[in-house]
Amino acid sequence: MLRSLVLLLAFSGSLLAAEETAPKEQAVKPVQVYSQDELLSLIAVNKHLRRVLDDDCQLVQDIEARAEVAKVPAYQYLWGDMLAYGVCVPTNVTLGISYMEKAADQGLPEALEQLGRYYATGKWVQIDMHRAMVLLRMANKAHYLKATLRFADLASKGYGVPEDREQALEELKNAVIPNRDQWRQAQRLIARLEKQLPPSVVARISER
Repeated sequence: MLRSLVLLLAFSGSLLAAEETAPKEQAVKPVQVYSQDELLSLIAVNKHLRRVLDDDCQLVQDIEARAEVAKVPAYQYLWGDMLAYGVCVPTNVTLGISYMEKAADQGLPEALEQLGRYYATGKWVQIDMHRAMVLLRMANKAHYLKATLRFADLASKGYGVPEDREQALEELKNAVIPNRDQWRQAQRLIARLEKQLPPSVVARISER
């Protein structure tokens, strides 16, 4: 009887010691809502969805509210992407596209470029080159390089209206392009467009 009591006390002591030495579960730190500039920076490098996942989906309600109620374009874009790709919420491509369109309607270049790309490639929508060029043209006028590169490529392949090639060439020549790969792509497009446009037009653009 005494031995059993000693063993019971020893076992209880070992359990208590184990509880004291076991690592405590780390508390989840609250996440601050992203500023629009921070969010646009994440979108620019295509890390906006990764950031939402890295933040353990804590901001889903805040993101939805800023997209639906406050109608902040960058958040409409983010919420649309989350819905379309099923990030932290059930996948709903139709609703996701509608939020991207809301952001595009407010003139957000990132949304204009993404929708233009979708219509040009047929991702989630039927291919519509006219609509693609309209969207990319607007993003190009907003000096959004990613859109300009795609806009110039499609214009050089005969899509859009003749004036698109001139607009694309002018935008590329005036663009500041730190990224080496994008710079090389721009140089190839410039050379292609210059061959397609009259020398007088090329000279006029170069003089601006």
